[in-house]
Amino acid sequence: MTTLTPSASPRVVRELADDLAVDADLRDRAGKPPVDEVSRLREAGLPALLTPSGQDGPDGADGADGRGSDWRTACTAVRDIAAADSSIAELLAHHHALSWSPRLFAAPGDAAALELRAVHEQWLWGGDIELPDAQTGTDLALTPAADGYVLHGRRSLTAGVAVADRLVHTVRRTDSGEWVVVHVDPAHPGVCAEPAHDLLGQRLNGAGAVSYDDVPVAAHQVLGTVPVDEHEISPFTALAPLTRRLLLVQVGLGNAEGALAEARDISRALPRPALAAALDAGGDCGPPPTDPYLLLAYGELATAAHTAAAVVERATEALARGLETGPALGADERADIAFLVGAAEAVTTRSALHITTRVLELTADAPSPSADSGLDRFWRNARALTAHSSAAHRLRDLGEHYLNGLQ
Repeated sequence: MTTLTPSASPRVVRELADDLAVDADLRDRAGKPPVDEVSRLREAGLPALLTPSGQDGPDGADGADGRGSDWRTACTAVRDIAAADSSIAELLAHHHALSWSPRLFAAPGDAAALELRAVHEQWLWGGDIELPDAQTGTDLALTPAADGYVLHGRRSLTAGVAVADRLVHTVRRTDSGEWVVVHVDPAHPGVCAEPAHDLLGQRLNGAGAVSYDDVPVAAHQVLGTVPVDEHEISPFTALAPLTRRLLLVQVGLGNAEGALAEARDISRALPRPALAAALDAGGDCGPPPTDPYLLLAYGELATAAHTAAAVVERATEALARGLETGPALGADERADIAFLVGAAEAVTTRSALHITTRVLELTADAPSPSADSGLDRFWRNARALTAHSSAAHRLRDLGEHYLNGLQ
């Protein structure tokens, strides 16, 4: 396993992003399960890096052992990878969000032991955690058995179905109706992964469905319970869905930034008629002239990207403080974090869709069409990433919080 020190991790992430960018378009067109890509991630040590930083162990020893990374570093890594390949960045986003599951749901001693094992074996986490509410379905059921439980049912996942080393789910117990969080080894023969095909975008994120046919679940695989009443869920535990949402925002922002950078390179390489005429006349043409409307367009898009980045970075900082606070986090603080995450989603959704659409228009006159240059994948990825995150819904929730307070 590659061991990354805090000083070395940014360099390794940049090198991995550069490596993924070389053949990103070809791999996107092939649309194969990301087995090779996950191998690249392991070689670079990313699954171990993108886990929570060390915490105090069960014996009270200082957990600052250099493993994992803080929230800010993890978000930066996901965003940098997304600029090169947002599908793989989405895999890492889900992985990092779910790697917090032991700390958010399990007892401290159990969480520390599980985190250490996950880092040592470079687990790639997959699955989903949704806090239960009145509309939550019962597609996965956990039934008590003689030596633990058995899990059965089927669930669709947005990433990691075919490549995850551990799958995490919120499931309902059939005996008590209680909601619990479990982790399962997908290598068990009773687990059947069904990768999705012909996706519009995010083709390499390993999306699909997973079925469980009476899969054994030992008691130690149950991380903890989740109260059905949302008011009984601790504010710290309630950060779980916010971590996933904000990491996916990082993916969307990185994808937009990658599209803008590639479009800029294409536009710079376009022929300049005025420059060619000056050269033919034998004069000193000076700096090559640029269409003022092209400058205006790139100014607008760069501003949109920077605006979204500012909102996202504020939400990132707030969530970092919340995670660092731990179980002492208060309900008001959690509500403020949720507000900032919702704002980041709304702003980034609009900016990402606008940027990835507009760059296709700006490069339409390039010698190679935008589709041939690979710019279309950024637009498709943006559409896929924002399909289930309506800016209008987020803005409505933000208005509710702003007018009426705690949500």
